[in-house]
Amino acid sequence: MSSTLIPRTRRVIVTTTLAASVTAALAACGTELPPEPKVAGTSAAPVARTSTALPPSKPTGMRIEAAGVDAKKMVDLKVDAATGELGVPNADTDANSPGWWTEGVTPGEKGVSVLVAHFDTRHGPALMKDVEKIKLGDLVEVPREDGRTAKFKIREIEDVNKKDFPTDKVYADTQSPELRLLTCGGEIKDGHRANNIIFYADLTT
Repeated sequence: MSSTLIPRTRRVIVTTTLAASVTAALAACGTELPPEPKVAGTSAAPVARTSTALPPSKPTGMRIEAAGVDAKKMVDLKVDAATGELGVPNADTDANSPGWWTEGVTPGEKGVSVLVAHFDTRHGPALMKDVEKIKLGDLVEVPREDGRTAKFKIREIEDVNKKDFPTDKVYADTQSPELRLLTCGGEIKDGHRANNIIFYADLTT
């Protein structure tokens, strides 16, 4: 992966375009296993936020102790110009690696950083297979190229049909460093998961 960072002005422009055009956000994941994750939508957990943003630095992995996630790689993701949908890690080669939307901010910077990971693929369970174990207040830790780790505390969880994906809520700019982690959920319809599970989290000390 290239270590080139996208200029802040470029990211702001792209974020505005994305929020106006993306309707599904995740290309479908899908397989016959594992069964539908049971994730209840919850919100408003008290979070000790920090207003001190980190400088730009690309993410190199992701840890979520609550779900046994300890990925040592981060895949670069872009928006498909033809469909307006955000790409996902390659199901054949990176089912157990998260991806980072490269035209958003890096994790820990001021604004919203967006990560994507598979719940399952046609090959079976993937990185987020234990997503239902993640609760409000749990940490999502994102190691970075500069040696720092951005730690985010989950304050809201949504399980929504992809047709009702809350684009503006997910991608809108913020005044503090925040994270959005997206994965698939819901029942399998036509070979694909029908829902997106969305974690909203704030940078914390």
